[in-house]
Amino acid sequence: MGVRSLLDLTGRVALVTGGSRGLGLQMAEALGEMGARVVITARKEGELADAVVHLQSLGIEARFQVCDLSQPEQIAPVVERVLADFGQIDILVNNAGATWGCPAEELPLEAWQKVVNLNLTGTFLVTQAVGKRSMIPRQYGKIINIASVAGLQGSPPDVMRTLPYNTTKGGIVNFTRALAAEWGQYGITVNAIAPGFFPTKMTRATLSAAGDRIAARSPIPRLGREDDLKGAVVLFASDASAYITGQVLAVDGGATIV
Repeated sequence: MGVRSLLDLTGRVALVTGGSRGLGLQMAEALGEMGARVVITARKEGELADAVVHLQSLGIEARFQVCDLSQPEQIAPVVERVLADFGQIDILVNNAGATWGCPAEELPLEAWQKVVNLNLTGTFLVTQAVGKRSMIPRQYGKIINIASVAGLQGSPPDVMRTLPYNTTKGGIVNFTRALAAEWGQYGITVNAIAPGFFPTKMTRATLSAAGDRIAARSPIPRLGREDDLKGAVVLFASDASAYITGQVLAVDGGATIV
């Protein structure tokens, strides 16, 4: 099979959580450009509607579903609606996430629980629903978890103090490995992308205070750009990664190697 055919996503259905803006929308663009039909979820209907108009302007077949993944009761109905519309979910990008900046000794319990409920529990529940209802019965699936370089190491306290974020993203790294080991028998691959620092709403405050220092520390001395995750997500979503599972790819300009 030729390389273009391996990367072709024509006929596939992709569900991207947290897909209304930022990295999620960029990855939705990439999957749609390669032929996938794309469904994006997020909490805010207005942002989702704008994102779908944007995707459709690029020639991508796109729809949205409003869903707050921190509310467990919302997840299964959304998955069922996507399956009712498309009949299958081939690709799941677990991108929705939250952070909370605070010194660890002052961190409120409700802040810890908010981040854990979305980043870990929400990711588990949507993955479980998609796997059980579509991927396992069809013996095929591509799950792509968006971790972070913050899940691979601690963070300099002068840059960010985000203990619950770092902890949950570290959890996503081993969630990826453990689920890959369990679901490989069903023809499902599970991989993770660990982005470095990209300009997004979530990173705005950190980059405003320390963006130049963060960029200068990387072997490729800049922040992430809007196209930098697209190739990685297409690789893991496509048959080009048929023999890759349980892996974590840092897209960080080399920041975690020095």
